[in-house]
Amino acid sequence: MLGNVLLLILNTAAGFLTLMLLARFFMQWQRVSFRNQIGQFVVATTDWIVRPLRRVIPGLMGIDLASLVPAWVLQTLMVFIELWVRGVPLDGSVAGLLLGVWGLGLLELLRMAIYLVIAVVLMSAVLSWVSPHAPAASVFHNLSAPFLRPFRRVIPPIANVDLSPLVLLLVLQIVLMVVSGLRGNFAALLVG
Repeated sequence: MLGNVLLLILNTAAGFLTLMLLARFFMQWQRVSFRNQIGQFVVATTDWIVRPLRRVIPGLMGIDLASLVPAWVLQTLMVFIELWVRGVPLDGSVAGLLLGVWGLGLLELLRMAIYLVIAVVLMSAVLSWVSPHAPAASVFHNLSAPFLRPFRRVIPPIANVDLSPLVLLLVLQIVLMVVSGLRGNFAALLVG
C-alpha cells in the first residue's frame, strides 16, 4: 500500500510537470503569446528546467526540444520507478530493457500530449459558448486551432454550430486506444 501511495504522489507531480512542459512546447510551437496568466504560469513552473537545458539542447526546425526532452525523460523515469516499485522482473536483454523503457516513456508522453489536446479543445469549445471574450479564450483558441483546422475543412458548420471539436475528440480517443495497444508491445520487451 505504501508503494501505491508513493506512486500516486510521484505520478501526480511528474504528470503536472510533464503537462506544463508540453503546454510550453505547444505554446512555443504555435507561437501563442506567453503574456497572459496561463502563459506566465507555464513559464513560472518550467523555467527552472528549460532555461538551463537550452544551453545544452538546441531547438530543431522551430521545435523547442528543451521543453520536450525533459518531459520525455520524466515520463521514462516514471515508467522505470513504477516497474521497480511494483516489483516487475526485468528479465530481458539490456537493449530490450532500454528500448522498452524509453518506448514506454515516449508512449506515456504521447498519451499526456493527447490528454492536453483534449483539455485544450474542450476548454476552447466551452469558452466559445460561455465567455468568448475571456482573456484565456484566445489562448485556448490559438492552441486548439491547428488541431481543428483539418476537420473544419471537411466538416461544415451545421446551423452555425462547429462540430469539428466532437470529431477531433473522437479521433483522439481512437488514438489513445492505439497507444494503449502499443504499450503492451513495449511492455513485452521488458519481461523477456
